[in-house]
Amino acid sequence: MAAFLGNKLVQIGTKIVGVGRNYAAHIQEMGAVVPKEPLIFLKPTSSYVREGGAVEIPPSCTFLDHEVELGVVIGKKGRDIQESQAMDHVSGYALALDMTARELQATAKKQGLPWTLAKGYDTFTPIGNFIPKKQVPNHSNLELWLEVDGQLRQKGNTSDMIFSIPTLISYISTIMTLNEGDIILTGTPSGVGPVKADQYMKAGITGLVEMSFKVKSRKPLRV
Repeated sequence: MAAFLGNKLVQIGTKIVGVGRNYAAHIQEMGAVVPKEPLIFLKPTSSYVREGGAVEIPPSCTFLDHEVELGVVIGKKGRDIQESQAMDHVSGYALALDMTARELQATAKKQGLPWTLAKGYDTFTPIGNFIPKKQVPNHSNLELWLEVDGQLRQKGNTSDMIFSIPTLISYISTIMTLNEGDIILTGTPSGVGPVKADQYMKAGITGLVEMSFKVKSRKPLRV
């Protein structure tokens, strides 16, 4: 299956691999513990929404949090990838948001359950245009930011990642084959917080890309 990211036709891929707790300041604000190895989870590709669409708050969600992240787009299939060769498997990047139903995630954590419900709803992965690798000379020094209704909420730099992009690619590929078009969401800086219906989120990678999404309520299922 393929789709357009900007003007470039790319493979959607088989999965979205999320990375949790990859920025120390975010770990601190969440009262969590620094992981000894990457903390990963999966999101369905059906959660993608492109600019022009809206992020929907499902009826079961009381607190929907924004998390701005750098997405790494896999361009070459690989398994058991060495860190030294990891970047050869990257075709480019994309700005993305990992929307999180926070109370559902909190319940899952307490019960020792997966984060699927909190992360996997439709529209929970807003994503921007594909950015070819050649346009990003240093992926370890990118400023990410997010505003809600013009108010700055998040601002951080990929230089603050606990686990680097090559480390993440290598680690994930020892667990699951990375396919062309798969995306790794590399974690979020501090400042995460809730959004409400009729608010606007604007996010960017300074000097590279910006994107905006409206938030709306999803209508409940009629029985």
